[in-house]
Amino acid sequence: MNIILVYDVGEKRVQKVHKLLKRYLNWVQNSVFEGELTNGQFEVMKADIIKRIKADEDSMIIYTLGSLKYAGREIIGVEKNITDNLI
Repeated sequence: MNIILVYDVGEKRVQKVHKLLKRYLNWVQNSVFEGELTNGQFEVMKADIIKRIKADEDSMIIYTLGSLKYAGREIIGVEKNITDNLI
């Protein structure tokens, strides 16, 4: 499945969450990751996230896209992290 993940976490947890997400997805912009995961990888990533964030303070939105058939991606301005396997 294709994933777009956006997060807003407390300052003390930003580096830990960022480092965790880089294990699973491609960092594309401040607090934004995207990539492709299997269902198993997705569930493991979510469990790891839950261990590291504070549910009463932090926020994370995960968009799951089953197909990219109708999806597009356009960058305006500077591309923050260039990679060749993005959504």
